[in-house]
Amino acid sequence: MKVLVLNGSPKGETSVTMQCIHFIQKKFPEHELKILHIAQKIRRIEKDDTTFREIIAEVESSDGILWAFPLYIFLVHSHYKRFIELIFERGAADAFHNKYTAVLTTSIHFFDHTAHNYMHAICDDLRMKHVGSFSAEMHDLLKETERQRLTLFAETFLEAAANNIPTSTSYKPLTHSEFAYLPGDALSTVDPGDKKVVILTDIEDNDTNLGRMVGRFKSSFSKSVETINLHDLDIKGGCLGCIRCGFDNVCAYQDSDEFVNFYNKKLKTADVLVFAGTIKDRYLSSRWKLFFDRGFFNTHTPSLIGKQFGFIISGPLRQIPNLRQILEAYTEWQQANLVDVITDEYKDSAEIDALLDSLAKRLIRFAEKHYIRPRTFLGVGGMRIFRDDIWGKLRFVFQADHRFYKRHGIYDFPQKDFKTRIRNAVMMLLTKIPRVRREFPKRIKAKMIEPHQKMLEKQRF
Repeated sequence: MKVLVLNGSPKGETSVTMQCIHFIQKKFPEHELKILHIAQKIRRIEKDDTTFREIIAEVESSDGILWAFPLYIFLVHSHYKRFIELIFERGAADAFHNKYTAVLTTSIHFFDHTAHNYMHAICDDLRMKHVGSFSAEMHDLLKETERQRLTLFAETFLEAAANNIPTSTSYKPLTHSEFAYLPGDALSTVDPGDKKVVILTDIEDNDTNLGRMVGRFKSSFSKSVETINLHDLDIKGGCLGCIRCGFDNVCAYQDSDEFVNFYNKKLKTADVLVFAGTIKDRYLSSRWKLFFDRGFFNTHTPSLIGKQFGFIISGPLRQIPNLRQILEAYTEWQQANLVDVITDEYKDSAEIDALLDSLAKRLIRFAEKHYIRPRTFLGVGGMRIFRDDIWGKLRFVFQADHRFYKRHGIYDFPQKDFKTRIRNAVMMLLTKIPRVRREFPKRIKAKMIEPHQKMLEKQRF
């Protein structure tokens, strides 16, 4: 049986993900696993239609497709994203129809589920038979138990393809609206004062819903605000995965294009950031993905702390909760404040106008108050993963992160809380006494709120 492996690593063969693939090749020599380095060769694939068609011919001649990639900022690499866009843009989706497929990723498990959700949905959109996904931690292949799990995953996929086993779908096709947003005049405006507002977008045509929404949003301010188009920036290429930035946040590209200078001087100095984009497949455009990937020169250190964020989206965001979660997680990880996400799904221009006006007012108000809402699991859980891995096996690689984490108290391991450790030890001993254990349920509820009650008594409102 022939399985086509579509490699999503910009590093090509020298990728941890590919070592997992080589393990499968050796474990199942009776099957042919042909590897195509998609992300590494995207420029040629995009410019040369013959190369693209050769890949599609390989898809058509294969019994199964294995999407294999390392995670890049909540998703796939921008080059892999561009390839997926090309499949739909060039009418090649039928080649994938009814092909058995699976997804294999390597990461440190930071939002690996959003990448898997995205790829599963793409497979369903392509009407493929999705067998399953496998999320390997970067060093799992070195462990016998994990090699056994990988073997079973591969075996299950290969057997499903060989025996035509039925598979279920998880994602309905997206429904796109034909609604044309027609903005009205702003009845009032908000004064941004000394707050710097930057709108970042990938608009290619101002006469679109997104273009008109951004224009209307800008008119909500009494002063002009800066708009930067990602297509106007000189960005030489996507993240190389070289980890050169790990030592001191110096990108491999650095001064060879505009990205680092733009990010440091425009975004980091802003008070308010509004990201505006149009949904392509089940994410934003690959140009937006390029922006997020290249921002990794800051590595695992939040670089937009304290910013007020808004998103203006054209497209069926309500049908893609996975994308909504990515936007929320991104702002929480950045220790920023997500004020709102406005889309053109309302199908009422006046209502969209009102929402855009409200967004402008709240962005400035929260900026003036320096308000950052409490983080949820998205921000807290994600940062715990970074904290543990930077403290441990990734410290020598990401030394800039380690220095930042030390300075800002991110190494908040519970074992350093000696007061709590002593209290727990004493209370655990006491609750071994039968009488104390019986009384414990009667007292615990009152004891839990006692500190809060004392605080409330001291407050003067």
